[in-house]
Amino acid sequence: MSSTLLPEERALDAHVRTNSSKSKRYGFFPGCVAKESCKELFNSTMLLADKLGIELVELTAASCCGASVLNDTNRDVARVLNARTYAQAEALGLDDVITICSTCTGHMRAANKELRESEERMAQANAILGKFGANYKGSVTVRHLLWLLIDDIGLDTLRSMVVRPLNGLKVAPFYGCHIIRPESVNGWESARHPHSLEDVIVALGGEAVDYAGKTRCCGFHVQLEKEDIAASMVGQNMRMAKDNGAEAVITPCPLCHLALDGYQADAAARWGRTDLPVFHLPQLVAYALGVPAEKLGLKKHLIDPREVMVSRDLIN
Repeated sequence: MSSTLLPEERALDAHVRTNSSKSKRYGFFPGCVAKESCKELFNSTMLLADKLGIELVELTAASCCGASVLNDTNRDVARVLNARTYAQAEALGLDDVITICSTCTGHMRAANKELRESEERMAQANAILGKFGANYKGSVTVRHLLWLLIDDIGLDTLRSMVVRPLNGLKVAPFYGCHIIRPESVNGWESARHPHSLEDVIVALGGEAVDYAGKTRCCGFHVQLEKEDIAASMVGQNMRMAKDNGAEAVITPCPLCHLALDGYQADAAARWGRTDLPVFHLPQLVAYALGVPAEKLGLKKHLIDPREVMVSRDLIN
């Protein structure tokens, strides 16, 4: 099987097959943003994986998922790039590819669906991959870390692993778009009435805050064209969360995090100051499971989460 690996993967293949002591291994696709703009997300995810007793095998030769730009301009190329990533996972004997970005989740699952449903598309992709010694058979499933927490770890187990409960911290979930829509691609839970983030918040000892903005767009993909509109979208969503009692926000998407953390100040003139700290999903879960707060990159946030954590006696 290792003969079909890309060169960058061969050393990793040998390490994975001889050094795995964890009960479950997953392919890991962190995406671009978590390795650059939101490195605290990547680091928190790896620390959380250690607490969960799972191994995330980073697909180090993987390409960008294609996101909006490439998918909009050349869908065929986007499918090939993603097929290349799936082929790496298959060659490593990994059935699941775990993501920590909602946009990556949506685009990668869509590409995988299109490949699986069309022999012609699969053949076209493999014709290109074959030039580099790779092949995709269609066996990989793309899943978000949030889904892993609930389906594989389980809420009861997660609750039992909590060593630092959130002490009733009022947390507003923010799903955004791509982890729940379209249901024909994702469909893991209802796009209209999702509850997975709320379930995790409660399992960690927090209080989930319901509000209308939790499934709305964060504005990230609008900012390059209409930054003022993007800021207003953030302001409206955060105002709804604040008015419903939220002390903090949690999101499974780094793009949502960048928008929500970055534009609250710009939106204050219209929507009033909200100053809601925004946690990456792995940060808050890892904290509750015992990872020291100083290892989670909280100081990198524009709105410092440590202030509300101090107010709830979560940190000194």
